[in-house]
Amino acid sequence: MFDVTNSRNPGTLPDEHPTTVGRGRTGLAIALFAAIVVLIGVDLAEDSSTGAASGHLGIEAIVMVLAAAGIVALWRGLRQAQARVARLDADLERARLEAARYREEAADALRGLGHAIDAQFDRWALTPAEREVGLLMLKGLSHREIATVRTTSEATVRQQALSIYRKSDLRNRSELSAFFLEDLLLPR
Repeated sequence: MFDVTNSRNPGTLPDEHPTTVGRGRTGLAIALFAAIVVLIGVDLAEDSSTGAASGHLGIEAIVMVLAAAGIVALWRGLRQAQARVARLDADLERARLEAARYREEAADALRGLGHAIDAQFDRWALTPAEREVGLLMLKGLSHREIATVRTTSEATVRQQALSIYRKSDLRNRSELSAFFLEDLLLPR
């Protein structure tokens, strides 16, 4: 029997959450700006105690204020990015819960559809390779993606797709999909 669930996005996260990648760089930039503020502050204190020109002290003070403004801007940007990440994480979790609910509600129908697809592939006398290609096409994968999944050439996948169309007396991927899905998509 064929599994008709979507294999393109299995719903797993990599070891490092992709939204944490920029956090380290922003933290480093904030630390560097903070170091600049401290070093310029120390230099200002030393220069003022030795009687440096007020123009020189003014320029250093401006650089120190700009570095402090850089810290504030980076911090605000980081906080906004963290808020966006939190919203995206919440949206992703809601989508996962909705998908799980749909899969649970549709489990019997999906199993039945899987059996129906398998039986029709038997009637068309598809080879095991053609069956796999047909299923992956029904799942929406491109010929290139199917070739990658099956570790074969795209030309081989195209030939297998043509063989499926010939054996099924269908003209293309759209007709193949419609063959299995048309009756499922009727209005209530």
